[in-house]
Amino acid sequence: MNFTLGFKTPSAGSSGPGAASGVTMENLEKQLICPVCLEMFSKPVVILPCQHNLCRKCASDIFQSSSSLWQSCSSSGIADSGGRFRCPSCRHEVMLGRHGVYGLQRNRLVENIIDIYRQQESSRLVNIKLEQQQQQLMCEEHEEEKINIYCLSCQTPTCSMCKVFGQHKDCDVAPLTSVYMRHKTELTDGIAALVASNDHIQAVISHMEDICHTIEDNGQRQREQLANHFESLVAILEERKQELVGQITKEQDHKLQHVRSLLRHHSERLEAAGALVESAIQSMEEPHMPLFIQNARALLEKMAVIVRSSDVEHPELGYESMSHYVIHTDDVADTLRNIDFYPDW
Repeated sequence: MNFTLGFKTPSAGSSGPGAASGVTMENLEKQLICPVCLEMFSKPVVILPCQHNLCRKCASDIFQSSSSLWQSCSSSGIADSGGRFRCPSCRHEVMLGRHGVYGLQRNRLVENIIDIYRQQESSRLVNIKLEQQQQQLMCEEHEEEKINIYCLSCQTPTCSMCKVFGQHKDCDVAPLTSVYMRHKTELTDGIAALVASNDHIQAVISHMEDICHTIEDNGQRQREQLANHFESLVAILEERKQELVGQITKEQDHKLQHVRSLLRHHSERLEAAGALVESAIQSMEEPHMPLFIQNARALLEKMAVIVRSSDVEHPELGYESMSHYVIHTDDVADTLRNIDFYPDW
């Protein structure tokens, strides 16, 4: 939206400078009307991708309506879905991001122009009042003379008689209307320069807001990448831990199996020896010598076999120790503690 701020010089059919500026301000006011509420834009003003402007509240109302009534409104061309709506000025489809209406860029230029417009309108009304007063503004020194010149030396309005005969006769003067128009032009130029400066500042602000969004997105992406790296390290550590635990478990099971096998063997031998002792004791009570001798010889042979195998196998000293499974993680721990980002070369 383009705006022209300025004042026209009085024409033959106008009643003075106030009438010309009134026409300009009236034209400007038409450009500052929101197409939705038909009122002057209220802060903050948002600029749509199609470069048309809306009050943020009006844009929010349209967006909320489109979210709940999109089926009934799609035929009228105002809204299509909960995440989009059509510009009421040109029907261009506006896509909203995750921030909704608050993601739309503020048009600070329009807001500044509205402020300037209101100041100008207030000034215009004051000028009209002053113009009406000037019709009756008379010189204090010469009551019958209207104030119609401006003393450049003293910087004060005065009358022709003051220049000819009064205190301003040695001063430089100019027609009051020319000084008025010059100041009006200078003020208009100052407003235009201020608006242009605000436009530049608005562009810088928009650029910095984009930078902020980019920083947020980049930070989130880097956090996710960092989390993935650490999850990979944790997975590697967990896998290696399971492998080492498996080695310990394998040797533990092997040793337990060996020792338990020896336990079973010695238990069976002890049980057999006990039974042989019991049989020998019972044979000692045999009253018939032939039977006793026959039983004794068989028992003695069995006893000799047991005695010949009297060597008891047992695990060597320190067989039960598992202390050789020692892991040194100090260097790895230091490496993990010193994990850092690579310098940006």
